[in-house]
Amino acid sequence: MPRVSILLTCYNHLPYLQRAVDAILAQTYTDYEIVALDDGSKDGSREWLKEREAEGMLRCVFNQENLGTYATLNVGLQEARGEYIAILNDDDLWAPTKLERQVAMLDEHPKIGLVHTGGWFIGANDERLADPKPLGFSYPSTPTGDVLALLIYHNRIITSSALVRRTCFERCGPFEPSFFGSGDWQMWLRVAREFHVGHVPEDLTFYRVHDANASHQKEKINEDDARIREWICTWQSDFAARTQSEPDLYRAFAHNLACLGTERAWAGKPAEARRAYSASLKMAPTRWKTYLRWVATFLPKSVFRKLS
Repeated sequence: MPRVSILLTCYNHLPYLQRAVDAILAQTYTDYEIVALDDGSKDGSREWLKEREAEGMLRCVFNQENLGTYATLNVGLQEARGEYIAILNDDDLWAPTKLERQVAMLDEHPKIGLVHTGGWFIGANDERLADPKPLGFSYPSTPTGDVLALLIYHNRIITSSALVRRTCFERCGPFEPSFFGSGDWQMWLRVAREFHVGHVPEDLTFYRVHDANASHQKEKINEDDARIREWICTWQSDFAARTQSEPDLYRAFAHNLACLGTERAWAGKPAEARRAYSASLKMAPTRWKTYLRWVATFLPKSVFRKLS
């Protein structure tokens, strides 16, 4: 049995697909299998993958219809045989030592359930982009350890950079398939509740920026994020004892409520936004921006968006 199962997610990215497979084949750690998960490509990706499967390079799973990112990953989890699960989106790339560094960390630290890496954003020709925030955020990272509070603020783990113990999915469950583009964040939060997270501070994962990135579809991402923020609110009673002794976690929950208020205001629900802002201020009365946004909910939605 391979120690690592690489879930290669594929959907209409044939110009990048061969580069992704080449990046896998160049890994210095070689005890892996490649499970290619095609979610209904119509650009020749399926035919190319079938040829590679015939050569014994990888195993293919072809969805008969487009299931979406997270339902497709769940298919891959059922197919995977490895102790560790890696994900590589077919438009991203890895440095040759990526898996080697991550496997070593998981082997050495049994409390760590997920390891991710540093990296940078790349363009169509694999070039490093000069803009450090081409999608509105810097390439994310965490320290190694208990990072739940940090992940409540926002997602800090690039999916293609993650290597996850199979036991994480066995304990926490599969991806939630109803999300459009934030289901990875929700999964990492669930893992971080139960396990430590490791970070290899080397540039080993390269996230490709192009017109089809899910991050460009702001409305759908905002809907996902609002759902996740509402879901995080349901945790607060579970963490009551910890928040009394961990100010960082307490502040993270207050921040989450403020973010939920903003999501609701953007969605045209000012009364619900004010309730979330009020709950945040009850926890953290010195959040002055939250006071200002509470007041701004009485303005038209278009004005609120400009101010926030």
